[in-house]
Amino acid sequence: MARCLVLDLDGTITDSLPDITAALNRSLANHGQPPLPMEQVRPMVGDGLGQLYLRGYAARGLTPTPEDMAAGLADYTANSTSGTVLYPGAMEALRALAANGWRLAVCTNKPAAPARVLLEHVGLLPLLAAVGAGDSFPVKKPDPDHIRLTLAEAGSDAASAVMIGDHHNDVAAGKAAGLPTIFAAWGYGASEMAAGADAVAESFAEVPALCARLRP
Repeated sequence: MARCLVLDLDGTITDSLPDITAALNRSLANHGQPPLPMEQVRPMVGDGLGQLYLRGYAARGLTPTPEDMAAGLADYTANSTSGTVLYPGAMEALRALAANGWRLAVCTNKPAAPARVLLEHVGLLPLLAAVGAGDSFPVKKPDPDHIRLTLAEAGSDAASAVMIGDHHNDVAAGKAAGLPTIFAAWGYGASEMAAGADAVAESFAEVPALCARLRP
């Protein structure tokens, strides 16, 4: 089986917080609500857009309707690349891994439509063997089957893979699926979310060496 690095998306590969926050605030503005600051939205990220909107609306004492959710997803998908960027060193590290025979797969709780738009925008989609999004399968992180199913699409398996992410969902799902797991310290998750990870990366430049150590 080919070795495979499974990557979370938001807060791991891309800094997507500006566009996520802007979309949530546009949705809240439809109800006459003032915008939430980006730092208040940061800890709401990690469980998919549905949970993000529930948390964002709750912060203003509201509950989003199904129409709010559908409109929010459409708006975010259409505007998901305005301010989103790759983290420093991401492209170089992932190209180096690919050159060394590693397959690359994304496992994200973000829906497939905006995930693919974003990955194409930052130039990573051609490098990926699979994109397991939040609506690709009946389960999503922290369920370990989200990772297992993504790996199957990538032509790999848990015995040959490493997981990297910035959220406790990534660590929990990776460990439960049997993967050594790297915590991305540059992302949105608090430092205590690294508990249980096999390694902590402070920058993307460290990732290829950590992968080689965890899956020699």
